[in-house]
Amino acid sequence: MAGGGRKGRGKPQRAERPRRGSGGRRQAGGGGFFGLFRRLFYWCVVLGIWGAIGVGGLVLYYGARMPSATSWSIPDRPPNIKILAVSGEAIANRGATGGEALSLENMSPYIPQAVIAIEDRRFYSHFGIDPLGLARAMLTNITTGRMVQGGSTLTQQLAKNMFLSPERTLERKVQEVLLAFWLEHKYSKDQILAMYLNRVFFGSNSYGVEAAARRYFNKSARDVNLGEAALLAGLLKAPSRLSPARDPEAAEARAQIVLGAMREEGFVTDTEIKTAMSQTPARAKSYWSGAQHYAADMVMAQLPGMIGDITEDLVIDTTIDLDLEKKADAAITALLDKEGEKSNASQAALVSIDGTGAIRALVGGRDYAESQFDRASKAKRQPGSAFKPFVYAAALEAGRSPLSVRNDAPVRIGKWTPENYDQKYRGEVTLSSALAQSLNTIAAQLVMEVGPDDVIKLARRLGIESELQSNASIALGTSEVTLVELTAAYAPFMNGGYKATPHIIRRISTADGRVLYENTYDNPPRVLEPGIVSQMNGMMMRVITEGTGKNARIPGWPAAGKSGTTQSFRDALFVGYTSNLTTGVWFGNDDGKSMKKVTGGGLPAKAWSQFMTAAHEGLAPSPLFGTAGGEPVVDGTEPAPEGDQLFDIISRTLGNEPARDGQAVANGETGAVPLDDGLTPPADVGQQGQTGTRRTTLLDVLLGG
Repeated sequence: MAGGGRKGRGKPQRAERPRRGSGGRRQAGGGGFFGLFRRLFYWCVVLGIWGAIGVGGLVLYYGARMPSATSWSIPDRPPNIKILAVSGEAIANRGATGGEALSLENMSPYIPQAVIAIEDRRFYSHFGIDPLGLARAMLTNITTGRMVQGGSTLTQQLAKNMFLSPERTLERKVQEVLLAFWLEHKYSKDQILAMYLNRVFFGSNSYGVEAAARRYFNKSARDVNLGEAALLAGLLKAPSRLSPARDPEAAEARAQIVLGAMREEGFVTDTEIKTAMSQTPARAKSYWSGAQHYAADMVMAQLPGMIGDITEDLVIDTTIDLDLEKKADAAITALLDKEGEKSNASQAALVSIDGTGAIRALVGGRDYAESQFDRASKAKRQPGSAFKPFVYAAALEAGRSPLSVRNDAPVRIGKWTPENYDQKYRGEVTLSSALAQSLNTIAAQLVMEVGPDDVIKLARRLGIESELQSNASIALGTSEVTLVELTAAYAPFMNGGYKATPHIIRRISTADGRVLYENTYDNPPRVLEPGIVSQMNGMMMRVITEGTGKNARIPGWPAAGKSGTTQSFRDALFVGYTSNLTTGVWFGNDDGKSMKKVTGGGLPAKAWSQFMTAAHEGLAPSPLFGTAGGEPVVDGTEPAPEGDQLFDIISRTLGNEPARDGQAVANGETGAVPLDDGLTPPADVGQQGQTGTRRTTLLDVLLGG
């Protein structure tokens, strides 16, 4: 028993292991496939919660670094200055953007359609960010192995452009999303799209669709066609690289992709696509090409002095006539292209002014795209003999007359011995003949007779503002002046003796029509007596009919003027006028190098004639102030004889005694002058849309003739 008892107290028997079977596998595996799914779902939820917490934390953190949303506001678009010609046609847009802002209703409908099709197809359905678009972009970028598409919506792009820096950081991206939500809450879809299209960069310093359309197509965004709209939308991917100014072929290829996207979205039909694709690809011109931009630069230079800081969009009405501007540019360019190289003349400038001083045309150089320096208003050059009319006018005021006689012979003034251009001397000549032939000895004598200071005073009265040296050589134009002030100083000879202050700005208004500045220059002071004007006109007409300015003749039109050539042929000028316009032309080189014997009566006179002939096309000829039938007046009834016949006739009349100072038979005061003895208003030279003979005198206006 005892043994049996010990045996009974042996090791306990092991529990029987479960059998391997299907039932056992299910129990050990905790649910099999469904258990794995439950665990996967569980951890996804957990990770999602933690991810949301993390994202929320980042949003709160970076959001806290931003200003309070109550202080958020759309930054003002940089002011645009729209510069208009007298016809209302746009000359240029200036400012940081390069163009005015347009509403969606005012721009071509193809533009927003093209941008939405290629940049943000669900723009009108998303809430600021587009999860589907973002997922699609990520998938495309992963499959291609490189950055092909972006997932930002137009709203996000607008937020980035207006508020944030371009750096790619997590903080900037979070802030971009927050700002996009705010924009969507604050503004309508159309408002957001309009803000985007008016601010986005299109390359070539163009911000907004208006600036881009004018930059690439020389037209307003209002008039952009389908193909052009597709090209603009295509630029948004890479504005600098795809710019038509840099790579026209790449720009056109991208435009074809945009057209395909527009067709997919149903914005255009296959027929419209076919028409757009058949159009000639747009070719960008040189940036800001055209002489009118010299005028725009002058406007911008004067603007701050008139209204102070520019804080809002402005509209500037100018005096520029674009038709005359084009004719002036064509005249300058044609002569430089034809004769510039062989004459060693690389630059030229032209300014044309009416009787009130309004600048009607301004060309500051050969090609604005190559050089923006305005040689008409900024470059100071010696005028040479073109300054002599002021010397002669001062002499007439001192009692001399066109028939006064001086001896053309060698003369010494101190250490200075002036010589004539041809180094010849003609003996006794009248002042009228001396001016026509541009005799230096006579001009020098007159300066010493009346005094350099009196010559300077007269030049100041007429409009010369640059510093003038009070010495005898002023007779030959040795003091430097600008072409604009020199030309304006000739205008009193044209308008009957009134100062013509050169101006280009007529009116400055805000975009909503509020006038900030306006000046019509309709009450100018008298600076020359009518008799002096009449005599000077008769004398300077001879410069063109028989003197150094023969190349400046205008078929059928009475004209007067004076040529000027500086030492060693560095500068050549011609300044002259009709009853409608006073125009000055300069030829030379920026570095002051000598031309090949180019005188003021050569290239400048030819360019002057070409421009003035074109400017007066279709107008009825009218005489100069104080002349009869376009000829100098002798006794108030008959034209004056030509050349020194004047001197011979007067000598015989007085018993072979030469006419001396103050003894002239006629001094011009009895010549034909306007009945009102007032300022002759400018004719509508160059303006379009008018037919028949244009009014050219105040009497015409009063009588309606």
